[in-house]
Amino acid sequence: MSATTSGARPVELDDVQGLVRFGYKHLTEACFLLLRITDAAAARAWLAQAPVTSAVNADPLPQTALHVAFTSQGLRALEVAPDLCAGFSAEFVAGMASDGARARRLGDIGANDPATWRWGTGARTPHVAVLLYAAPGQLAAWELEIAAECAAGFELIERLSTSVIQLAEPFGFADGISQPKVDWERERPLGDHDRLDYDNLVCLGEFLLGYPNEYGLYTPRPLLALQRDPGRLLPRAEDAPEQADVGRNGSYLVLRQLRQDVESFWRELDRQAGGDQDLRERLAAAMVGRKKNGEPLAAPGNLNDFTYEDDPRGLRCPVGAHIRRSNPRNADLPPGGRGLLSRLWRMLGFNAAALDLDRVASTRFHRLLRRGRKYGDAATAAPSAAGIPAADAGIHFMCLTGNIKRQFEFVQSAWLIGSKFAGLTGERDPMIGHRLPDAGNSPTNGFSIPQAGGPDCRLSGLPQFVTVQGGAYFFLPGIRALRYLATTSGRES
Repeated sequence: MSATTSGARPVELDDVQGLVRFGYKHLTEACFLLLRITDAAAARAWLAQAPVTSAVNADPLPQTALHVAFTSQGLRALEVAPDLCAGFSAEFVAGMASDGARARRLGDIGANDPATWRWGTGARTPHVAVLLYAAPGQLAAWELEIAAECAAGFELIERLSTSVIQLAEPFGFADGISQPKVDWERERPLGDHDRLDYDNLVCLGEFLLGYPNEYGLYTPRPLLALQRDPGRLLPRAEDAPEQADVGRNGSYLVLRQLRQDVESFWRELDRQAGGDQDLRERLAAAMVGRKKNGEPLAAPGNLNDFTYEDDPRGLRCPVGAHIRRSNPRNADLPPGGRGLLSRLWRMLGFNAAALDLDRVASTRFHRLLRRGRKYGDAATAAPSAAGIPAADAGIHFMCLTGNIKRQFEFVQSAWLIGSKFAGLTGERDPMIGHRLPDAGNSPTNGFSIPQAGGPDCRLSGLPQFVTVQGGAYFFLPGIRALRYLATTSGRES
C-alpha cells in the first residue's frame, strides 16, 4: 500500500503509548510485570481503564508511567476475535520461542535454548507485560497500587526488576548513546529512493504502525470493516479510510532478558592480555567499539554523528565490534560519486572497491528503537572469596519495531549472530554472540582486530559472555486500540 506525500495526518500523540517517544531517564526506578490472564472479564475491565501514559509532552514531567503490551497468546486469552489476531505479523503470532528454526536464527541454541529460560515458554509465557516507571522513591507504592488493581484478572509469573543507576551496562560501558531520530514531524520524503549518505532520521512507520516506512509503504496490520467498530473507538486507516485501524499508533515490542557474566568477561580479557591492564582495556574497547566513557573508536570526541566510511578495514574500530555490527552506519550504496554513471557502476558490481564494501545491507531498513534497562549490580556479579555465588546482572533488552522480521530478527541473525558479517569468518558478535561452531564444525569463537602494519591481531577461544534467560514478542497497542481490545470480546466478522 503506497503512501502519498499530500494530506499527511499529524501524529496522534495522545493515542501513542509514551514508551515509543520517551526513554524516561528521569524515572529512574522501573519494573516489568509479566502476567497471565486468569479471568478474561476481570482482565478486560482493568485494561479498559488502565492509566496508560501517552506520548504527549507533559509539563511538569510525570512522576510515574505505565505501559501495557500483549503477546499473541495474551490476545487469545483476552478472547479477541481470531481473525483480528491473525492480522498481526507472522512472527508476533508465532512467538519468539515458537520453533527450532527461529531459535537457530536468533542464536537461541546451546546455553540460550528456550528450554532453559526462566520465562517465555509453555505456562511461563506471559500474556501481558505491564511496564512501570517511577521517580526516585515512588516505585514501591505505584507497583502495589497497580498489583492490587490487577489481582482479580491476572497472575504474576515473573517480575523483572531494574537497577536505579543506568549510566553503564554491567560490563562497565556507557550505554544507550546511539538511537535513531524518529521523524515525528513527518518531514522525511516518502518513497523508496536511494540514500547516498547515512542518515539518522528514520521514517515514523519503521517504529509505529499505520504510517509509511522507509520503503514508502504501510506495514500490514489488522484492518476492520467499520461496522466492527460501532463506537468509533479505533482510528481510521490512513491508507484505507474505509477501514478501522487496529494497528495504528501501535508498535511491536521485543523483550529479552540477557544475563551478563561480568566475572568471565574480564577474566578472559586478563588472559588474552597476559595480565597487562592497559591492553585489557584496549581489547575490551575493541570488542565493544567504544571506550568505557562511550567515546567511539571510529570518531574520538564524537558520540553519535559519525560513520565508518573512512575506516573500511576497521583499523580504528574493528569491523566485528559490537556497535559496528548492531549499526553499520552505511548508506544504500557504497561510497562513491553521485553521478548516474558512478552509481550504475557500483550498483552493477563493476567497481571492485565498492563491491567489497557492499556486503552489509543498508542500515536504514533495519533500525531498532531501544528502550532496555539494566538489572543487577555489576559490583556483585562475580563470586566472592567466600564462595558466595555471583549475583545476576544484565540487560532487559527491549526494542520497538514496525516489522519484527526485517528489523529485530534481521539484526540479530545477520549482523550480531552471523559468523560471516561483512566478509568476516570464524566470529560472531564478541559481546553477545554464542560460540557454537558453524556447519562443518567451523569455530566461531574468535575476534579479529586489524593492524595497519601486518596481519590481524586474532583473539581465539572466547567463551560466551551473555546468555538468554527469557524473551517474548509483544504488541504495544495505541491507547484507543487498547480500549477496543478490552471492550470487544469475541466480536466476529
